[in-house]
Amino acid sequence: MVKASHGLRHKGRNILRRNPRHRGLSAITHEFVQFEVGEQANIFLDPSIHFGAPHLRFHGKTGRVLAAQGRAYVLSVRDGNKYKTVISRPEHMRKVKY
Repeated sequence: MVKASHGLRHKGRNILRRNPRHRGLSAITHEFVQFEVGEQANIFLDPSIHFGAPHLRFHGKTGRVLAAQGRAYVLSVRDGNKYKTVISRPEHMRKVKY
C-alpha cells in the first residue's frame, strides 16, 4: 500500500467542488475587490486559484478584516472558542451581505 499524502488540499474534494455552470477560471474582477479595516468578509475558497488560499478548515467562515498585507488581507476568524489569524487574498473572500 502507498501512504496517502497529507498536503494542504488533503480531503478537500467536496469542499473544493464547483457547480458545473461555474467551472473554469473565475472572473478577474474578484482580484480587485477592496476591503476596509473592520469590515466583515466571508471566506470561500476558489479552487481554480491555488495561491493565497487559507486553510480548508476556514472555508465558509466569517471573519473581520484586521489589516492589509500586500495584496492579501489579515482576518480574525473564530475557530471554536479561539480567534485565529488568517491571511487570505481577495479572490477567496466575499463581502458580507446584511
